[in-house]
Amino acid sequence: MMIHRRLLRSTQTQILRFTPLTRANILDWLLMISCHCLQKDTHPPGHGDVFPSLKNSGKLDALLSQGKEYVFAANSDNLGAVVDLKILNHLIRNKNEYCMEVTPKTLADVKGGTLISYEGKVQLLEIAQVPDQHVNEFKSIEKFKIFNTNNLWVNLKAIKRLVEADALKMEIIPNPKEVDGVKVLQLETAAGAAIKFFDHAIGINVPRSRFLPVKASSDLLLVQSDLYTLVDGFVIRNPARTNPANPSIELGPEFKKVANFLSRFKSIPSIIELDSLKVAGDVWFGANITLKGKVSIVVKSGVKLEIPDGTVLQNKEISGPEDL
Repeated sequence: MMIHRRLLRSTQTQILRFTPLTRANILDWLLMISCHCLQKDTHPPGHGDVFPSLKNSGKLDALLSQGKEYVFAANSDNLGAVVDLKILNHLIRNKNEYCMEVTPKTLADVKGGTLISYEGKVQLLEIAQVPDQHVNEFKSIEKFKIFNTNNLWVNLKAIKRLVEADALKMEIIPNPKEVDGVKVLQLETAAGAAIKFFDHAIGINVPRSRFLPVKASSDLLLVQSDLYTLVDGFVIRNPARTNPANPSIELGPEFKKVANFLSRFKSIPSIIELDSLKVAGDVWFGANITLKGKVSIVVKSGVKLEIPDGTVLQNKEISGPEDL
């Protein structure tokens, strides 16, 4: 998680970094704490630890001593997470101690947490908290129309008050993993779950442009393409794209690692008019390629496909060189 501190009297922004605590993995098949004391037997505690970590690292008191009032925290892979003074001014005027940015849910976001009203408070509902028989209902984009971007604005004095009172009792989320072939449970907390403990906590519905995570090579293709440009530190979407939704991109395992991904493109294709792209197999892209409409490139094992420089592919299904 990345922390921005905001100066209320200037436009200067500073990014703070600190190391959170780690927790021991729990061996799933024995349900006991591993005692080997190796690094692989610990894991990050989830971003819910950001609040006590701010306090324990000394950063919280340092910021308060400088007269700072709010922090903006976001996932470090979200390129759309930038400081927005309009949101900050709203929180100051209305004395909101906590604000979660939410955005309309699409089919790509059905597992994302959403805000609900429960016991008179705004609360975050995560898919891990939903009974199996209601999971499909939770995933509905008709019933639950927004999801948590994890862009969070929090009042520093409120954090200090709640941490010192040991009042941030976020739910523990069990996250099953496999480490070196051993099934373990990672016990984590989510920063968004803290919303119910703060006074005048709110959610703000923000444009999708404030949620642009890069978690896989398919996301990297989007942001490196002509669909986005970087202007004064802001990732700006190309206005030439008339479709408000981004293209759907699915890349095979050959593109999973960043080094492999980069080696397979002489240059990133133009995708302004692309609706969907599926690539699987030993595929190599030349320079100045343009992709439009629905494009599927799936080649058989043992077949190498090199797409020539300057190729334009529109609504094409390709399984070998003969289809180019």
